[in-house]
Amino acid sequence: MNKYFAFIVLIFLSTLNGIGQTIEVIGVEDMENLIREETGRTRVINFWATWCRPCIEELPYFEAINQSPDYKNFEVILISLDFVEDLDSKVKTFADKKNIKSTIKLLDNVDYNSWIDKVDPSWSGAIPATLVVNSRFDRRNFFEKQFEGNELENMLKDFESELNQTNK
Repeated sequence: MNKYFAFIVLIFLSTLNGIGQTIEVIGVEDMENLIREETGRTRVINFWATWCRPCIEELPYFEAINQSPDYKNFEVILISLDFVEDLDSKVKTFADKKNIKSTIKLLDNVDYNSWIDKVDPSWSGAIPATLVVNSRFDRRNFFEKQFEGNELENMLKDFESELNQTNK
């Protein structure tokens, strides 16, 4: 019986590595494609890092949007600006610990000045920063700030309302 129990425990432990968030490392071109790609849904793209306290504080708001059936027309993508060498030790560990279900990508380009204008010309490079984009209707809003309380929810409702008014 002990051998059987040990075997079951061994099988269980070997599957634990497969549990958790899969995080893709992307380049600037991939990021640009995420912004431009027409998916039929509005993309909420948040730029953050594990070392950024305001970023961490607002992540639950993005998770709530991602998991709410009220926001099925939205797709949340979290783009980490951590170093690629910190992917396993920091980003994946953080995502698993916080049980993050939103899509996470890690941008492999620390030369921020070479690409921040591609996200939005007004972006100074500070994080957290969020781009809300609907390529199908050529609509986008950019926010260089930390969301608090119901701000994110209210902004997305306004964005959706504007899309509905524009496309009638």
